[in-house]
Order: sequence, then C-alpha cells, then structure tokens
Amino acid sequence: MNTLSIFRKVAVAEGISYIALLFIAMPMKYYMDMPLAVKYTGWAHGLLFVLYAALVIICLVEYKWSIGKAALIFLGSLLPFVPFYIDKKLKEEPVDQPKAS
Repeated sequence: MNTLSIFRKVAVAEGISYIALLFIAMPMKYYMDMPLAVKYTGWAHGLLFVLYAALVIICLVEYKWSIGKAALIFLGSLLPFVPFYIDKKLKEEPVDQPKAS
C-alpha cells in the first residue's frame, strides 16, 4: 500500500468523523444532554485530522504536489463532505506512484 492510498483512506475516515461530530455528536450534546458524544467523537476526529494534515505534507514531498494543490486539499478537510470529493479526484489521477526525484 502506497502513501497516496493511505492518505485516501485517512481522508475518508476524517470526513466520516467530521460528519459524525457535526450531525450526530453535537445534536446529542445539545439536545439530549450527552456531552460525552462530543468528547469521544471529537477526540477521534482530532486524531484523524492531525494524521490527514501530516499525510498532506508527506504527499506534497513524495508526489511533488504543488503548494497550491496541497493547500486546497488541506483546506478541503475543513468543510464537511469535501474529503470524499478529494478522495474521488485523487483516485482519478493517472499517476498512483511517487514521481522520481
């Protein structure tokens, strides 16, 4: 498994955790008085977000992404559902191997 495929899997997991945090855990906290839902979902999402950000940097170097591409991919993680679009676009890219130095 190469770095890009790992990144794509983390992007999907991060996207799912973000949606769960926003649309499941937050309503549970505020409407059902269950703050632990946000605590644990937020912790998992935070861990996945940090891993996502680290993998963006690794892919930037390994695949020689432009700064603009890496920045857009990073910023996409801040919006719900965008990580799924990023995964789709990266899957469609013809080169799935690191570019030679």
